Amino acid sequence: MLADIRSWAHRRPRGFDIMVAAVLCALAVLSTTMAQPPRIVRRPPPAAVAVATLACAALLARRRRPRLTVITTTACTAVLGAMGPAYGYEFGSTLTGPVMAALASLAWHTDSRTAARYTAVCALTLLAASALWPPHGPQLQPEQVGLAAFTLVAPAVADSLRSRRDYVTAVEARAEMAIRTREEEARRRVGAERMRIARELHDVVAHHITLAHAQAATADYLLTSRPATAQQVMHNLTGTLNAALGELRSTVGLLRERDEPSGPSSEPAPGMARLPDLIASFDQIGLTVTLTQDGATQPLSPGADLTAYRITQEALTNVSKHALTTTAAVHVHYTDSLLVLTVTDDGPPVQVRGTAGYGLIGMRERAHALGGHLHARPRDDTGFEVRAELPTLAPPGHPSAHDKDTP
Repeated sequence: MLADIRSWAHRRPRGFDIMVAAVLCALAVLSTTMAQPPRIVRRPPPAAVAVATLACAALLARRRRPRLTVITTTACTAVLGAMGPAYGYEFGSTLTGPVMAALASLAWHTDSRTAARYTAVCALTLLAASALWPPHGPQLQPEQVGLAAFTLVAPAVADSLRSRRDYVTAVEARAEMAIRTREEEARRRVGAERMRIARELHDVVAHHITLAHAQAATADYLLTSRPATAQQVMHNLTGTLNAALGELRSTVGLLRERDEPSGPSSEPAPGMARLPDLIASFDQIGLTVTLTQDGATQPLSPGADLTAYRITQEALTNVSKHALTTTAAVHVHYTDSLLVLTVTDDGPPVQVRGTAGYGLIGMRERAHALGGHLHARPRDDTGFEVRAELPTLAPPGHPSAHDKDTP
């Protein structure tokens, strides 16, 4: 029953207000006809009916102007109380119904401080009206104090309900914000993981496909004139393709769910220790790479080790594709906190070298993700230079400081 009334009140707030005002008006008018012990002894005085109707009509504005409604109902109720000795009725609790409804509405629509101030003023006003105009002359009776205190019940209950409503709303808002934050963080992590996998795939595919293409073209050229050499090139091509498949399998494995049953990869992540093998792979396609190093070798974090290897791989792949030269140089310089990696070639000057596509973009993203820097520019005389400055240790909180198995 209560649920049905509440639902109807939400659907038709204006009708609910009219019903409440009519009920309270009927109770107030009925109170003016009764005497003690409770019995009807007279017709309702027209003046009292008019004041009671005005007080209850003011309740129709309680949602839009709750403060004005409280003031109007309090004044009308005090007037009803003052008129009681002249018309023979007592100032009872049924006459304060409009005030209680107005105070409850004020407590529901405003804050606790405002409701407390208006409630105190209303209680004092009604207490004064009941004490100054009682049936037997001015005097203060316990019943009058109880009547004033009775008006505090409705706003107290309404304030408690409003506080609970605000608390529930705040909890729901925090829960929604937490859900949105988790979703945004999940999307951010997924985007970062996709970019990392895309960089890995690009580096692996670009390097090995470039080598395979060059070896296949060389074998095709030598097949009729120098079949023995062509056979050796084809053998090298098989090794290149096997290495490409191995790295692709390892990289694509990152797409698997963590709870998917799959054993750990037996292939270690590439790093600076495999730099000589990387350089040797370019000898098979006619690119001679010179490796030099100065400074004491420093221990590298897994992220820095992998990043240095991938940048060298991508830079040399760009040399083999764009530089129109057969020689390149890789210089590794260690300091106490930095690994400075420089890849140069002596090819003819080119107006645009590697600026299109994702090669340089991927190298810069790798360096910046580690807290380092990468510069790629044409050299003053001839050729091109890629220079990367990488911290030897991962910054605090960086994933590479903990994840040592990432390929």
